[in-house]
Amino acid sequence: MAVPKKKTSKAKSRSRRSSAWRIRSSGRSSCPRCGSVKRPHTVCDNCGWYGGRQAIDVD
Repeated sequence: MAVPKKKTSKAKSRSRRSSAWRIRSSGRSSCPRCGSVKRPHTVCDNCGWYGGRQAIDVD
């Protein structure tokens, strides 16, 4: 069985794990009906449309 010659420092092991802690910005798309920015695969907050039909009433 392979054994490491040197101890891995805390900085080295933590930097490897830090990629999982990164905060990624959520994706954005534009509504094809009103053009406002919205999250993909969700009902538009501005006009209430989703998938080519009115999903909710927005006043």
